[in-house]
Amino acid sequence: MALSVMKRYPPDKVRWHYEHGLMLQSVWAVGKAVLNGEENAYGSAYGAWVTLMYDTKIDGKGRIQGYRADEFNLDQINAGKALFDLWRETGNRRYRVAIETLHGQMERQPRTRSGGFWHKKIYPYQMWLDGVYMAEPFNARYIREFGGGDGANGSVYADVVRQFTLMAEKARDPKTGLLYHAWDESREQCWADPETGCSPHFWGRALGWYCMALVDTLDIIPHADVDARAPLTAIARSLVGPILAVQDAESGLWYQVLDQGGREKNYLESSASAMFCYFFYKVLNNGLAEKDAEPALREAAVRAWDGLLRLKVRDDAGGDLHLTDICAVAGLGGTPYRDGSYDYYVGEPVATDDFKGVGPFILAGIEREADNKRDAHSTVNNLRNGI
Repeated sequence: MALSVMKRYPPDKVRWHYEHGLMLQSVWAVGKAVLNGEENAYGSAYGAWVTLMYDTKIDGKGRIQGYRADEFNLDQINAGKALFDLWRETGNRRYRVAIETLHGQMERQPRTRSGGFWHKKIYPYQMWLDGVYMAEPFNARYIREFGGGDGANGSVYADVVRQFTLMAEKARDPKTGLLYHAWDESREQCWADPETGCSPHFWGRALGWYCMALVDTLDIIPHADVDARAPLTAIARSLVGPILAVQDAESGLWYQVLDQGGREKNYLESSASAMFCYFFYKVLNNGLAEKDAEPALREAAVRAWDGLLRLKVRDDAGGDLHLTDICAVAGLGGTPYRDGSYDYYVGEPVATDDFKGVGPFILAGIEREADNKRDAHSTVNNLRNGI
């Protein structure tokens, strides 16, 4: 799938955009995987493609073409995540300058009264699940690489953790345990519940973004930092059961509107399904799951991956792979106004090969392979020990 993407997208097609950033991260991860997990993906064909893409957007002085700091848009942070690897592996200062530019936005990003980042300047007092993914792995990586953080509550990652816990508290539905797409602290949006401030539905990809953010951030925070890791691990574990409960029994996939699988016009959506597959495998591979939950988690991950391959992946006459049934875009508010209704979510365009689905599919495949290798290693050890 990564090679198919690389073939279809020459450098002149790349934009400074969150979904392009996701694809660059995914292809870079393939580069690391084919080098047997070595940190340096720069020397692979995959790393070379990622570097070429970035070099069309970052000039010799580190200025980012297409980036608009004054929008205070968390989506634009996501495009810079792979820059940390490029900086570390090449030492080219322009990558560090670009990182500092993005970090500068985060230092000035407007916040809700409770301390959460606004999703964008044009969405005041709103936190979206999407935004946690866009910003927090970047913020955590910046702290790990260059220092900083506030050090409150015993961890320099305290503010990173705060963004996750705020959404887990404010957007959680007590009945299902699922998280609503967004929360409006001001209660001024038409889509916001007047009591809770939450949007009205559980959009699959929004929760998928949040789940990926959890495991990606836990990859970054040192194991010794229990004050930061413990609450994030607890949130990840708390979401496993609710997500399993809405997995489609026949296909192994998830619906566009998660809890309304039998409703007219709802459909099995590929990006959310790939994100949850990635989340489940990552939880297993990183030892984040409770032991008694592991069998069900692995079964669900396998069913999801098989469902994606069986129902959503196709190849063309040239041997390239394509991923179908990806929600092209969904949001809240704006112009024209998006009300977060059921009809809105199921009425948005459906695309093929959208990076928001292809990127998580690639990441899920990498984690599935890692789980297979881990399982094989465990089997060999058991045989050696006579078990």
